[in-house]
Amino acid sequence: MKCSWVRLLVLVACLLPALVECRVRKYTFNVVWKNTSSLCASKPIVTVNGHFPGPTLYAREDDTVLVRVVNQVKYNVSIHWHGVRQLRTGWSDGPAYITQCPIPTGQSFLYNFTLTGQRGTLLWHAHILWLRATVHGAIVILPKRGVPYPFPKPHKEVVVILAEWWKSDVEAVINEALSSGLAPNVSDAHTINGHPGPVSNCPSQGGYSLQVEPGKTYLLRIINAALNEELFFKIAGHQLTVVEVDALYTKPFKIDTLVIAPGQTTNALISADQNSGKYLMTTSPFMDSPIAVDNFTAKATLHYSGTLASSPTTLTNPPPQNATAVANKFTNSLRSLNSKKYPAKVPLTVDHSLFITVGLGINPCATCAAGNGSRAVASMNNVTFVMPTTALLQAHYFNISGVYTTDFPAKPPVAFNYTGSPKNLQTMNGTKVYRLSYNSTVQVVLQDTGIIANENHPVHLHGFNFFAVGKGLGNYNPKTDPQNFNLVDPVERNTVGVPSGGWVAFRFLANNPGSLVHALPLGSAHNLGTENGILSGKRQRPRPVGYTPSK
Repeated sequence: MKCSWVRLLVLVACLLPALVECRVRKYTFNVVWKNTSSLCASKPIVTVNGHFPGPTLYAREDDTVLVRVVNQVKYNVSIHWHGVRQLRTGWSDGPAYITQCPIPTGQSFLYNFTLTGQRGTLLWHAHILWLRATVHGAIVILPKRGVPYPFPKPHKEVVVILAEWWKSDVEAVINEALSSGLAPNVSDAHTINGHPGPVSNCPSQGGYSLQVEPGKTYLLRIINAALNEELFFKIAGHQLTVVEVDALYTKPFKIDTLVIAPGQTTNALISADQNSGKYLMTTSPFMDSPIAVDNFTAKATLHYSGTLASSPTTLTNPPPQNATAVANKFTNSLRSLNSKKYPAKVPLTVDHSLFITVGLGINPCATCAAGNGSRAVASMNNVTFVMPTTALLQAHYFNISGVYTTDFPAKPPVAFNYTGSPKNLQTMNGTKVYRLSYNSTVQVVLQDTGIIANENHPVHLHGFNFFAVGKGLGNYNPKTDPQNFNLVDPVERNTVGVPSGGWVAFRFLANNPGSLVHALPLGSAHNLGTENGILSGKRQRPRPVGYTPSK
């Protein structure tokens, strides 16, 4: 009888969520083909549940999330929950051959993780090949019931996903780059919620429209799901009040232009306080180096209710592609909220100090005819990552030898003028990790290099947030630059952009037991071989049921 009453209470709790909140959120992601038209051309794309962008995953802080991913396409698949801490659930983090083997065609995998102490906007995306160009979506983590935002409650919340679009098959794009030895072709357009906006030679091409009511305030959950490019975001005639980045609250500040790196998110309030009408919304690339990017500006509309569709649109000019000052104005304004409820617990001492160069290189490639017998590669501390065939976490957990080595260097093997033009362009290949002891404090300085060309690099840590304590141009000076570090309220996040021809420093506490964290330059550099691991001590939870070991 007692067990029957327990079952009844559980049933009532699930049927009456207004009274008792269910803490387990269940989703099914069917990875399927979808025929899609854009830029006056059609092609099949890989999607989740037939949608581009994919479905938004909603949950609350401390909820447990179960997502069954069913692979119904010809490619192996894995899904990464970008920014989710994965406390002792690294098996569900998603990077193929890093924390799991990919899901084969016709099979499924159940991702199981808890959103411990997290609230805000994150994203999910495919983490194998270039599938994440179309396989991505938002993660919206609401505060616990009864816990208010540390900013005025908005009238409505809207997800805005920025991305890239190729007319060609994206897998053909990266495969051609790998076989030729050259860099992959840039995208043909940027998109806002799946739409590039009006295109002059494609009259049927529409755009995304954000409907607002005069006098109301809206929370925009803005995500950069692009593969390769940092993006500006701007709305004509309106200021944006930034309140959060990467699911971590910030001190609010007003600004008219955001810059968001791939994998980053920004929550911003916008007040519909202008005259009724239509206002242009744009996203465009930021690149302050002579690197080829897609210069297409995606366009959408902020549309006040009651405004006729035929009404003229108030326009705005996107920043120039190389508008470093505009980008710096945004990034330099970011500060952690650092309140009593949400303190900035910046490590003041350092147990592990890593200095890591990030950049490109040229390695021999006998089959790369287009590259004249050489291939462009990416590296960290002159190591180009070699993807294993056994997942690194599997090898770590079961003590499988021969999969990786623990000799990833804590500093460049040879010191040189990092932002200059070195003579040696070749890198070493390897599957290397750096071991961290549990609960140790870590400082990482990421230094851009001028090997081939200076370039900005977005870098993401899996399993951890970190405090971006400093940045600068030129070569990092370990004696003088730390004197200017912000150790009081630096912005906390999970993805940071290494400035072109410069450096960025961050600190974190290695308090995620047994996680395999990897510092990962996103985009094309990842696919050219830059993915180096950091192992944090202690053990994971047991491997989940249904996990298929890598061969």
